Parts: sequence; structure tokens; C-alpha cells
Amino acid sequence: MTLYYHFDETTPLTGRLAMGVEYDGTRFCGFQRLKHAPSVQGALEEALARVAGAPVHLYASGRTDSGVHATRQVIHFDPPTARSEKAWIFGANSNLPRDLAIRWVKPVADDFHSRLGALARRYRYIFLNQLSRPVMERHNVTWCRDPLDAPAMHRAAQALVGEHDFSSFRAAGCQSKSPWRQMHFCEVNRFGPLVVIDIQGNAFLHHMIRNIAGALASVGRGARGESYIKELLDKRSRREGDVTAPACGLHFVDSIYDERFELPREPLGPNLLAFTGEWSGERALPDNARIAARRKLSFAGALDPRP
Repeated sequence: MTLYYHFDETTPLTGRLAMGVEYDGTRFCGFQRLKHAPSVQGALEEALARVAGAPVHLYASGRTDSGVHATRQVIHFDPPTARSEKAWIFGANSNLPRDLAIRWVKPVADDFHSRLGALARRYRYIFLNQLSRPVMERHNVTWCRDPLDAPAMHRAAQALVGEHDFSSFRAAGCQSKSPWRQMHFCEVNRFGPLVVIDIQGNAFLHHMIRNIAGALASVGRGARGESYIKELLDKRSRREGDVTAPACGLHFVDSIYDERFELPREPLGPNLLAFTGEWSGERALPDNARIAARRKLSFAGALDPRP
């Protein structure tokens, strides 16, 4: 996908549609629609309904918590009416708040499902590691004024790679039936004052990445040794875990699907890290049975089982 292209104004899009969505989660109480507070899903469904002239119900590749950001949240829905690419994007964006936008729209096969069909999800957690508190970046980084040893954090994080019971890193109220998840990679790098945890896996538990970030920060500050993350994994108890890092530093940056759906490729976010030069889709997924089996699944007519 190029950074600039012309939206089609004339061809009505029919069938199931996928969209790429970006948002600053600061004022949203998470992705999922709520009756008592602003949500990303609620704002999107209301804006899309205005374009369609009828109610719209959408599904998303993942549910982010209150205050968490996204640069490539993938959603899908079955539109009640046909509209052009430009009408969907410009029409919806004109009815969305300024901290939420649709980046692209694409027709997909009926067996595409943004949540059930995702092969992997990728997040980046960003620490701003400097003495003075952040100003320009205050809404999308976590400030840490103690020096962080990024190489030590990276070495400790390698214990997370592979398939593990992540009970020590799940929130007490996590509703997942299983604590087992498969992490494809977890890297920690320093870019000037920015220390970035880059993590990808098949799926994540409630607060899992923020709990990992809190534990890795303890390693980075020297309060814990490099074996700390492995020790927490082995304990399999959230009561033995570390603090939960703030939501403001967490960004949902990619959701990966089978190549047959031909979703647009775009630069990994957030733009604060654009200088690193990595584009979405460059890394090969692990060659394992879990991913191979999921590639073969069809979700035609499937409903999201969660409320």
C-alpha cells in the first residue's frame, strides 16, 4: 500500500467489508461498546450507520482496554447498503471524533472474520526514559525517569517466547478460558530516549502486555535480575506478579491474516516510531501447527461468541 492513492468514488462496494482503524484511546473506555461511557466500537457503529442509512454491527481483531491506542485495528461488517470506497471512508470520518479515523476499506470474502481469523496480533509498548516529564508525547508514552537497561530487558523478555501459561501476567478479572498463549517474539530496543517493547503473539490475555511491561521495567531499573520474567512465568500466579504499567504507553500496531485476503499493507505505528523503517508484513510468521490449522478455517456466517 502506498502512502497516497485516490479513493474510488463511483463503484459501490458489495459483500463483507474490512476496514483499518486508528485511534487515540485516551478518552475512550476501551474498544467494546458500553452503555455508560464512550467506546471506539460505539463511535464507529454510529458513524457507519449514518453513511449506510441503517444500523451497522461490526467485529474487531481485538478489544483494547481503556486508554490504549491503536494504529491498525482491523474490523469487519456486512453493510446493509452499498457505498463507494470514498463514501465509506470520507463519510464515516466526517462523523467520527478527531481521535478516531478509518484508514482504508476493502471488500473481503464471506469467510473473513477480523477476530476469529487473525493469525497474530502485534503491540508496541513505549517508555519515554528521561528525567523531565513528557509534554508533546504525554498521551502516548509512559514516562520512566529511572535509567532503563534495554539490553537486560530484552534478554529477560526472551523467556516469554513460545507457548506458555501466562497466569502471572493476566488480570484478576480476565475472562479467557485458558491462560495459555503463544508468543512469536518479544524484543526490547532503545531509540534515543524511547525504550520500546515490541511483542507479537497469537492472542493476549486481559492486561497481559501491560503486566509484562511493568515486570520488564523492574528488570530495566535493576530492581530485579534478568531471570525475573522466567521466575514469574513458572509461578503461574498473578499474586506473585509485578505492577501493571499504564495504558497510555500501549499501542495495537498490527493484526495479521492469511495472505489470500490481500489486506492493505501499511507502515507500523505509531508514527512516533516511523523512523525505525519497519513495514507491516515483513516478518514471516512462525511455521507451526497452530497457524497452519487456523489458515484452513472458514468463518462464513460465523458470529462473534462474545457479547
